[in-house]
Amino acid sequence: MCFYSFCYSEFASRIPVAGSAYTYAYASFGELFAWIIGWALIMEYSIGNIYVAYSWSDYFTSLLQKCNVHIPVYLTTSYMEAKHAVNGSSTNQELLAAWNTAPVLGSLRIIFDLPALLINFFITYLVYRGIKESRNFSNIMVVLKMLVVVLVIAVGGYIIFANNLTFNWTPPDDAGVKSFMPNGFGGVMMAVSGVFFAYIGFDAVSVLAEESKNPQKDLPKGMILSLVICTIVYILLTLVLTGAVNYRNFDGVGDPLAFIFEKQNLNVGWMQLLVAICAVIAMTSVLLVFQMGQPRIWMSMSRDGLLPPVFQKIHPKFKTPSFATIITGLVVGIPILFTDKTFVLDFTSIATLFAFVLVCSGVLLIPRKEKIPGRFHLPYINGQFIFPLIVIGAIITACILSKTYFSDMFNFSFNDNKDFIAGRISYMDAAIPNISLIVFWLSCGLLSIITFIKKYSLIPLMGLITCMYLLTGMTKNNWAWFLSWLALGLVIYFIYGYRKSKLAN
Repeated sequence: MCFYSFCYSEFASRIPVAGSAYTYAYASFGELFAWIIGWALIMEYSIGNIYVAYSWSDYFTSLLQKCNVHIPVYLTTSYMEAKHAVNGSSTNQELLAAWNTAPVLGSLRIIFDLPALLINFFITYLVYRGIKESRNFSNIMVVLKMLVVVLVIAVGGYIIFANNLTFNWTPPDDAGVKSFMPNGFGGVMMAVSGVFFAYIGFDAVSVLAEESKNPQKDLPKGMILSLVICTIVYILLTLVLTGAVNYRNFDGVGDPLAFIFEKQNLNVGWMQLLVAICAVIAMTSVLLVFQMGQPRIWMSMSRDGLLPPVFQKIHPKFKTPSFATIITGLVVGIPILFTDKTFVLDFTSIATLFAFVLVCSGVLLIPRKEKIPGRFHLPYINGQFIFPLIVIGAIITACILSKTYFSDMFNFSFNDNKDFIAGRISYMDAAIPNISLIVFWLSCGLLSIITFIKKYSLIPLMGLITCMYLLTGMTKNNWAWFLSWLALGLVIYFIYGYRKSKLAN
């Protein structure tokens, strides 16, 4: 992640305007690629916020249940989740109950996530009112979030060692072999690619460039500090979660932080309630950051003529992109009625990785600048010899670890990754890396040759190839949906943006 934060920081110090990766792509690759990345960012922000809204709803309903307030289950889950549970013979009793108890209108069962819809409405209203109110509200929630995370790490970590639960860190795989990585390194990388949008904060910070006092100094500092803090917190929190409970028990759990303190696990009643309360409040800050980002991206695209002028309309009183904010609320709210968490998570992660690929590529293409005091400067490390040696070393390592690694790339089998998560099939079958891995290794070879000639900087190169590698963990369905989304975006671009843009005029 340090590679991506450095690349974002470099762009933020050079182009301190709203728009994030969209603006950076415009400066590096031109209008067409800028439109593609801007279209992908709709998934990264708006669709990503749907997943966060679902998670917020899980913690909220968990909190209400602890207070003996029960919302009908068909109003606390998505229609698709309930349908998949029934069709897939799931053992999740809540999802089955939602399907079986839901009122029926004609042939349609009334099942939707009401808390997720309500929190989306509240966040949209808050962002519509103004950046100052949103910022103050967000700062309070971030402090609260960090306090509860520290408390979970401290209490959970103490109980893990006190009760000698460290054996959960080396759970047995299907063959009974205990390992810190029961699904292998491939399983870890697939999980990383699936939740990569958790690092969308880099982009969210850069989106607010025009509302920063000193963006060329403050944005890079904020990005790098957020990387360091988040990485440490993620590692510690993950160790506590996987130490408290066997990792398989988290399947279908929407409130993992509260779950580990339930009676059948660590059995700390007061922590269940405290975590549920704080999680509900703190996760609202995540929704707020995402919801603030998307309207400002659309505003930048509208300035360049790629979207109608109404998207850059500023509210006369609140000084916010009012129309774009309302549209963002609709884009988040309407799909809540017919999507589910799995679909949204996959859709968002591939868009985030795609955005990071373009940002790292853009840094390679922009010329080096003279050092200016008070501004961030990306350290230049000549990759002329180092990068080709890294690629050669990776190829040798892959061959040593698996003699059939490269031959397996040409075995085309399309499976769903759910069986992989359950441990029933291998990573190669689950992730469907064949075509994407072939493209990845060919790209590594081509980049090595170009780097040897042009002496590219090592940091953006490493960011680029690691993002590309994570993209190889995406399933066939992920790619199908993502490419379909991009195709729809290109149709809109050539109908409107291509003719109306600044470059066209």
